[in-house]
Amino acid sequence: MSYKIIVDSCCELPEQYKNDKRFQFVPLGLEVGDYQIMDDENFDQAEFLAQVAVCPQCPKSSCPSPEKYMDAYQTDAENVFAVTLSSHLSGSYNSAVLGKSLYHEKYGDKNIYVHDSESASSGETQYALKIMELQEQGLSFEDTVKELEAFRDEMKTYFILDNLETLRKNGRLTGVKAMLVSTLNIKPIMCGNHGVIEQKSQAVGMKKAISKLAEIMVKEVSGITERTLMISHCNCPDKAEFMKKEVLARAEVKDVIVMDTAGVSSMYANDGGIVVTI
Repeated sequence: MSYKIIVDSCCELPEQYKNDKRFQFVPLGLEVGDYQIMDDENFDQAEFLAQVAVCPQCPKSSCPSPEKYMDAYQTDAENVFAVTLSSHLSGSYNSAVLGKSLYHEKYGDKNIYVHDSESASSGETQYALKIMELQEQGLSFEDTVKELEAFRDEMKTYFILDNLETLRKNGRLTGVKAMLVSTLNIKPIMCGNHGVIEQKSQAVGMKKAISKLAEIMVKEVSGITERTLMISHCNCPDKAEFMKKEVLARAEVKDVIVMDTAGVSSMYANDGGIVVTI
């Protein structure tokens, strides 16, 4: 059966899939003071980070409207899967669900599944590529949904940021943690627990934090040799490569994918941050 995978713009896709007709992006809006853009193919990370650096106000995002999702569901594909960033971080999931209801009211029945990734960035990528894998294997719509939900229970999301101000100002972290980062160079190692941000550990300096995260991942992730390691970085390919090196020094994995963050991910990760999923 034919299928379509709808992702919001917090999802990074590897280069070979960015123009793949099986995928479609629904962009969020980005706002830094008076600077407003859509997080689409025209997103300029360097310009965005420069605006964030000089603006005293916290950058914000706006989720797509339900109508945008409804329009995305209008496809000849028999099975439609939508993947959104965590409902704890954005209203994108709720818009996608409402868009599904609007579609059914206007056009009737269709196989549409909306997946709350309980993650972001490369976490969404993991789900999007998993859907593709399952559909290419010929699984039914219902079995794909079951497999995807089971996959969510197993996937791990971690991140280390150089700057926690965006998360703090948006109410995701306490001011104490942000102060520790800026004054003592302590890097919290964070994780996602069903979409809620928690601190896993910490280290002094980014390199030590990355090494510690690699140790944590190898201990925590079962069946790591069958997993794909995905690393999204915000303007810091050197850190991403060091993360890759540290993990591979401790364990074998199925594959490694390294990507640069798109707009929403760049907003939350900020300059120098990395998001790791496996």
